[in-house]
Amino acid sequence: MATVVVVEDDDKIAAPLVRTLERDGHAVDRFDQGQPAVDRVVAADPQVDLVLLDLGLPDMDGIDVCRAVREAGYLGGIIILTARDGELDRVVGLDTGADDYLAKPFGLAELQARTRALLRRSSINRAPDPPRAEPRPADGGLHIDVDARRVLVRGVDVPTTTKEFDVLALLAARRGAVVSRETLINEVWDENWFGSTKTLDNTVGRLRGKLEGADAPVRITAVRGVGFRLETQDG
Repeated sequence: MATVVVVEDDDKIAAPLVRTLERDGHAVDRFDQGQPAVDRVVAADPQVDLVLLDLGLPDMDGIDVCRAVREAGYLGGIIILTARDGELDRVVGLDTGADDYLAKPFGLAELQARTRALLRRSSINRAPDPPRAEPRPADGGLHIDVDARRVLVRGVDVPTTTKEFDVLALLAARRGAVVSRETLINEVWDENWFGSTKTLDNTVGRLRGKLEGADAPVRITAVRGVGFRLETQDG
């Protein structure tokens, strides 16, 4: 069972969402304003696995809610729900850390499918680790545990969002080779995703910052007009 926070001020939209999620076995907290939802997600009591987030809230923009919970360290899934169907809104939402985007009106079956897929991936990150020996560090201290979805630098966890981890894992699997932007977008997001590649750039930028902050022995290098490459740093 997952804990889902629904942030939607329209009762006609929120009610069927909540019923569907509860019928699927999830615990649901619903909010009609942004700030109380931010407080709930950040408090993590209990921990939130997924946020379904409307952009048009009465007290603050949903984009600001997304940014606030990510900056506070929330690593779970975020799906934006909005009547704004312009590409700019889509790109801005994903650039602030959302994992997926659905334009209203949307079908509940489609939402369920995306919710299940995102929960499967993010729950691996957040589940307690079974007792086991510490993984042997690679590349002088970096270890990417794909099964547990953990990034460790010299045995210390580096927290990543679902998309950040997926980008790093894909680059690491092809270490030293250039991975094209098209490949990253298709495999990490969706082959039908139509947003700007600026979203990828921002995800890579956040990932670079986390790796540099942890003094990881690798760097992500941009190859202009092509894509990105994960390189081991000398020394």
